[in-house]
Amino acid sequence: MSFKFIAASTAALCLSGITAFAGGHGAGPVGVEEINGAEVIVDANHMTLYTFDNDAEGQSSCYDACAQNWPPLAGDAEMTLPEGYGLTERTDGSMQITYNNQPLYLWINDTNPGDMTGDGVKDVWHVARP
Repeated sequence: MSFKFIAASTAALCLSGITAFAGGHGAGPVGVEEINGAEVIVDANHMTLYTFDNDAEGQSSCYDACAQNWPPLAGDAEMTLPEGYGLTERTDGSMQITYNNQPLYLWINDTNPGDMTGDGVKDVWHVARP
């Protein structure tokens, strides 16, 4: 990927009101967007991210069928993340991005940017907010 493409993409993101957090990696959150009047954290594809009440102390408790429905937001140790964001290691050794020590997830039933259909599922899944 050329520098000009990255610079143009970053400029386009900034002009659209999105702050690039982990540019170049394609997995990390790109920022905060306003959806239905609320600020929510979204990934690089502008998909809504969620937190899970059953996670404790920055560790994911969502595995197997849970992780199929709620894919963890993947990260890597070489990512540069802004203040408040971090990484936690999953049991399989992969890394998951966290916000304020809460692991972040996507929801399989959100199909388009701006969807927030996972908010409130089983009263334990919530839209990640800054």
